Amino acid sequence: MSDTLKAGLSATTRTDIDTGRTIGFMGEDLRVYSTPSLLYDVEIACRDLILPHVGAGKDSVGTRVELDHVGATLLGMWVEITVKLVEVNGPALTFEFSARDAVEEVARGKHSRFVVGLEKTAQRLQAKRAKAGIA
Repeated sequence: MSDTLKAGLSATTRTDIDTGRTIGFMGEDLRVYSTPSLLYDVEIACRDLILPHVGAGKDSVGTRVELDHVGATLLGMWVEITVKLVEVNGPALTFEFSARDAVEEVARGKHSRFVVGLEKTAQRLQAKRAKAGIA
């Protein structure tokens, strides 16, 4: 990992809320940004923030999430997600995040990620595949 991977790094991304990011179980008129989509977008924002700093052959995986989804973002709106790296403990990273739409805050929380080597991860997953009998 690079010495540029330090607490204090931050970024804001804007995402348009399309049908695929919304719940549909309450009917078409009540489509809002789903919590699983919000979580996915937070994870991607955190990963994108650190990827230039972890080095070739490395990536990160999510390990923990604390998420308060406090407001509904309607289909057709946008949401801005701001992520901030607040702690670097070797390969263990902790982020704080917030999300807001044009009207209000819609989420806040913490997310943890772990930097992994792609080659070692591939070997570990292949061994698990073999153990599980998956071709």
